[in-house]
Amino acid sequence: MIRNLHVALAYVTVIGFAARALLRFSEAPLLQQKWLRIAPHVIDTLLLVAGVALAVQISISPLAHGWLAAKIVGLIVYIGFGVMTMRAATTPLRLVGFAGALAAAAYIFAVAFTKQVVPF
Repeated sequence: MIRNLHVALAYVTVIGFAARALLRFSEAPLLQQKWLRIAPHVIDTLLLVAGVALAVQISISPLAHGWLAAKIVGLIVYIGFGVMTMRAATTPLRLVGFAGALAAAAYIFAVAFTKQVVPF
């Protein structure tokens, strides 16, 4: 059950990021709604808690399993590019951030499915 929750939240967070990024590109005022600023943090926190709970439940550690460490590094990269997407002053930088975030998310998903640091 925790695994299914973690996977579902992973999809929700990436879809939500893409939707918010599109709103940012169009500079839509909807992006300033309080719920739209808070919801991603709630979803991401639940995703992280579910991931940690899953790791504890199946007794795996990023120190012992390289693929889990790779997912954590990928997450840090995803967050960095996501911040770039939402805060960059110019559209070209936002596009770089958006592409980078989606590439990082794809890497994280591929690592999760293959359990390989180099999944491609």
